[in-house]
Amino acid sequence: MESFYRTHNYLLNHVQSPVRRELMDEIDWDDRLIGIKGTRGVGKTTFLLQYAKDRFGPDNRECLYINLNQFYFTACRIVDFAYDFQLKGGKVLLLDQVFKYPNWSEELKECYDRFPELKVVFTGSAVMRLKEENPDLSGKVQSYNLRGYSFREFLNLMAKTDFPSFTLSELLENHTEIAASIVSKIKPLAYFQDYLHHGFYPFFLEKRNFSENLLKTMNMILEVDILSIKQIEQSYLPKLKKLLYLLYSSTPGSPNVSQLSKEIETSRATVMNYMKYMKDGRLINLLYPYGEEFPKKPAKVYMQNSNLLFPISPMQVNAQIVRETFFYNQLFKDNTLNSTPKADFLVNGKMLFHIDESVKSKLLPEHYYAVEKMEVGEENIIPLWLFGFLY
Repeated sequence: MESFYRTHNYLLNHVQSPVRRELMDEIDWDDRLIGIKGTRGVGKTTFLLQYAKDRFGPDNRECLYINLNQFYFTACRIVDFAYDFQLKGGKVLLLDQVFKYPNWSEELKECYDRFPELKVVFTGSAVMRLKEENPDLSGKVQSYNLRGYSFREFLNLMAKTDFPSFTLSELLENHTEIAASIVSKIKPLAYFQDYLHHGFYPFFLEKRNFSENLLKTMNMILEVDILSIKQIEQSYLPKLKKLLYLLYSSTPGSPNVSQLSKEIETSRATVMNYMKYMKDGRLINLLYPYGEEFPKKPAKVYMQNSNLLFPISPMQVNAQIVRETFFYNQLFKDNTLNSTPKADFLVNGKMLFHIDESVKSKLLPEHYYAVEKMEVGEENIIPLWLFGFLY
């Protein structure tokens, strides 16, 4: 146990979280079992460590961070470790990468039932379906998603500002005043292209080649998260990779599932399942007509965030696709987006949005226009960058 405390203290003394993540204030930390999902690279480990540092401090033995990659847990059960921990006064156990541990859901349920004074917070892959695929945890676990940086978080980090987030309704009603207030302090468009290229994943701060790091992350999502959690044989990995490239090449068009199944030599049903796994893994987004959902064929496929567009084919990135991908990604957290023949997106079943580079001459009064090359908008014309302030 002492070696784990030493590692815990070292990590807390060296953790750096340059931007406070909004999820930190959204979680009800009084719950006894909390699951935090997120794709690789968005900072789940840093998030756990920052929580421990803020709430307890490095030398407080009531909280302990554990990475379940430790070989120790090939022979020691989580339940047994938790038993010893709470006997010695432990109150909050932070378990990182829980999906690497076999039978994790059964043991977390046992911890929940046996140790009523112990809180367990764990992280897992975005591919995991905590409640749907783990009935043991139904009614016990509270699940949250940690996303990559929003444009607001990126801007606060790079420009050393402290702008708050806004709801979509607040933006639509007061966007002119909100944008004018922000622009009076900083030029957001000076940072916008950098965010679109590399601002979503916190590891852009590391002294490594960002594109190579992102490619590695994408491959790890396919090779480890999807193959392992969905129990797909390793021999099918080339099919998954080829499908991702083919989907990228046709984005944001309607996928031809029959042609895709021929290209990767598998069934239509398997293609649809693979697309669902990639969506769960935060590699792609699927856009459906209103009232439709999986397993039906989506109307459009987008990459999950704009950063993912660049390493796959850096010489062929379409600016309009980047704009639409950004809009979808930033609204996805708290809103429902659908395809519609009347505009680029139907939002929350009632609002029509067009995504444009600049203001067009003919505008429909009942539609909204998200425009890239604009600092401050008016009426139904809103700067595209401002939708990066939704979280």
